[in-house]
Amino acid sequence: MLPLALLVTVHNPAQIPLSLLVVFGSAKVMAELFERAGQPGIVGQILAGILIGPWVLGWMAPSEILGVLSDLGVMFLLFRVGLEVKSSELMKVGGTAALVAVGGVILPFLLGWGIMALWGEPDIEAIFTGAAMVATSVGITAEVLTAKGWLAEHASRIILGAAVIDDVLGLLVLSLVSSLAGGPVNFLELALTAVIALGFTFIVAQWGSRTMSHLVPRVQRIIRGSEGEFTVALTLLFALSLLAVYAGVAAIVGAFLAGMALSEVVERRVADLTSGVSELLVPFFLVRVGLHLDLSTFSNARAVWLATIILIAAIISKFVGCAWGAIGLGRRDALRVGVGMIPRGEVGMVVAQIGLGMSVISQSVYGTMVLMSVATTLVAPPMIKWAYRDAPPKGSGEETPRIG
Repeated sequence: MLPLALLVTVHNPAQIPLSLLVVFGSAKVMAELFERAGQPGIVGQILAGILIGPWVLGWMAPSEILGVLSDLGVMFLLFRVGLEVKSSELMKVGGTAALVAVGGVILPFLLGWGIMALWGEPDIEAIFTGAAMVATSVGITAEVLTAKGWLAEHASRIILGAAVIDDVLGLLVLSLVSSLAGGPVNFLELALTAVIALGFTFIVAQWGSRTMSHLVPRVQRIIRGSEGEFTVALTLLFALSLLAVYAGVAAIVGAFLAGMALSEVVERRVADLTSGVSELLVPFFLVRVGLHLDLSTFSNARAVWLATIILIAAIISKFVGCAWGAIGLGRRDALRVGVGMIPRGEVGMVVAQIGLGMSVISQSVYGTMVLMSVATTLVAPPMIKWAYRDAPPKGSGEETPRIG
């Protein structure tokens, strides 16, 4: 009989249902155990990925199927978050969010670059490490804030706004680093990418809700099928996700902007249906984070020490850089913003994979980047829970207003 890891990587009729069963089942069991222990269930789901992955039980390995489900999961997660955020409220915190994003990009990049340079690694590896430390995985923080009902908090809106700007800045850093690795840097192309990415984000955030308030009712009158509003919402979700990629930012930014454009237009039914889809797909996103951790790269003391230093630097630099940008809000909100921007998740791993694919970083440095991405994702939820410990609990009457 074939082991599970092989069953999900070769062509056979059991491939899809077995993947769904192992990943979804293990994620939900671990989430339940962690919730019963008073810890965020999201941590249990990431640990489920490590447990069933190639380096512990060997039941599951990263695959194209899991990749597609994971990407869909994080898109629906950010769309669901967007449905709970009014664009007018997010635009009010734009200035502070920009300061948070800039601080959270500059300090981690310089610290990661400096540590690797002092460690004696080649310049390009040091630069790629700094680029990997820049990214923020808003999906992780958004999942915690949504689950606990804290999206209405002022600090939460700043985190979401800063994460969108952070994605644009992170893309520019990655483009610059990739250009350095590949040859001469085309500064005109980088500038054009920045203008298009920022312009797309601003236009949708500023005028998306107003446009949808006129468009959605007209389209609904044309659609005769059931759940017409949800159909329109999903169409906008996929359309803006695609446009976001063409504009030079991540698809999840487009998904978030789509949700925000509809937040004051659609009925609560759309949010409820979106939550149901998210419950199915988000575990694949979280488990996939854990699956990528390769423990074999830390077989010697030097690699362990480097990974530990990079991890500590990644946590401290992101916290300090982002909290500094939000210090004008007071110590409590600055603390919340700082810890909310810590997780790197799949974004940091994408940077690592690009560097490995270009043959400009070694396997050990790649492993260090992946560990940093997974570990910051694991430590962030308990820290967020602690930072928001005095926030109104879900259902207290002070949570985000209903949609529609």
